[in-house]
Amino acid sequence: MRQFKVRVYPSKEKLPKEKQLAWALAEMAAQNKKTDPEAAQMVVNRLIDNASVAIAAINRKPVVAARLQALAHPRANGATIFGVPYDQTFECEWATWANNVAVRELDQHDTFLAADYSHPGDAICAICAVAQQTGRTGRDLLLGILTAYEIQMNLVKGICLHEFKKDHIAHLAPAIAGGIGTLLRLDTETIFQAINQSVHLSFSTRQSRKGEISSWKAYAPAFAGKLAIEAVDRAMRGEGAPAPVYEGEDSVIAWMLGGKNAFYTVPLPNPGEPFRTILESYTKEHSAEYQAQALIDAAFNLHRKKIDLLKIKEIVINTSHHTHMVIGTGANDPQKFDPDASRETLDHSAMYIFAVALEDGVWHHEKSYSKERAHRPSTVKLWKKIKTEMTKEWTDAYHHPDPSKKKFGGEVVITMKDGSQIRERLDNANAHPNGARPFAHAQYVQKFKTLTEGIITASESSRFLNLAQKLSKLSAEEVKQLNVALPVGKLQGATRDQKGIF
Repeated sequence: MRQFKVRVYPSKEKLPKEKQLAWALAEMAAQNKKTDPEAAQMVVNRLIDNASVAIAAINRKPVVAARLQALAHPRANGATIFGVPYDQTFECEWATWANNVAVRELDQHDTFLAADYSHPGDAICAICAVAQQTGRTGRDLLLGILTAYEIQMNLVKGICLHEFKKDHIAHLAPAIAGGIGTLLRLDTETIFQAINQSVHLSFSTRQSRKGEISSWKAYAPAFAGKLAIEAVDRAMRGEGAPAPVYEGEDSVIAWMLGGKNAFYTVPLPNPGEPFRTILESYTKEHSAEYQAQALIDAAFNLHRKKIDLLKIKEIVINTSHHTHMVIGTGANDPQKFDPDASRETLDHSAMYIFAVALEDGVWHHEKSYSKERAHRPSTVKLWKKIKTEMTKEWTDAYHHPDPSKKKFGGEVVITMKDGSQIRERLDNANAHPNGARPFAHAQYVQKFKTLTEGIITASESSRFLNLAQKLSKLSAEEVKQLNVALPVGKLQGATRDQKGIF
């Protein structure tokens, strides 16, 4: 890997485009022509992972609403929509809209945490939709997805958005634009302009993940995908975009991030080096914010010890700065203790999640967030006894430069009313690459079967899994079948309505 230095340049100090970060990203996207076998297999795993959580969420209200919007935009030889038979196709940006909301709704697909947060799998739906509409092969799709992961994850390593309360889709949109550039085999100049526009328009605040969190948390990545597709289309027609988008005197670093004196270092692959950064990302076994994954597993361990929960005086979770500030008591969000809070808020409350997991010893993507579950008196009482605390040890481990030494867990200290203490420490979730039971291909397949059971037919499950596992060899026609359809009558919001504008 090479280290790309980024800073702000005054307008009088003209920065050639060849030395701009957006150009470096575009250049690597244009040059991506070879695959690493291990990374290619992980793309297959993530295609399956996305489909599993999308189908599990297929009839939830936000997903139905997004699908109804997309159904108003049919197109012959377009892209498919999760749940809908694949002989029905739609404008690719609207298919992306519907599919990404479905993938994102349960907060149970892949994640990467470094200087900032990300869900790099959010890029897959947009690249797949464009591949279907433009008649690209499975190999083209594979390369495009690898580019998107490489761009987003390396931006996440080098540039923190959360510090300045900016949402992580600002790294997602340029990654999707770059991935589409690879998919369509576009030249560097075209991808450069598409990335510039994607960055310029994708900066938004983190209020989407703060306080009373709404369904926009699921929609925001879909918006980034839709934005990136339109940016690429515009660039392909020869139109330009704001530049330098990162380094400009009035651009994003100067006014939205670290300011005019800020310096960033973004790691990028060397020319000709296969893209393998996807292997540093990890998926979720449980439907909750990633930093709660290890806490759920730790709670299961404690549940098996049969602790008398009524005798607990206090529970302190020692963890990293990010965990404490985003899903812990450091966020200072009273909504994280509110039984009437939205599901989106509860899955960003370490205190709620730990209380339920400790009581139940299991976790379910719907039952664990039900209104009845959140209002259970014993849960509410336990919930209010829990707090998080930030420690240097966990914060340093969270940011460790060596992926094999990163830790996203915590140490739970339960103080009983008699003064005795029970401790449980877990460095990483069981499913993490460094965890007790790292997810491999078999676990992704099992996750798909578990989450889609009773929703799709066994034959449809087998058809999709067989197709996904042959990704690199799929023809353009087979790529158009990379979808999962529900049986007739099982899909809510299967036909257009008259509620909106479309």
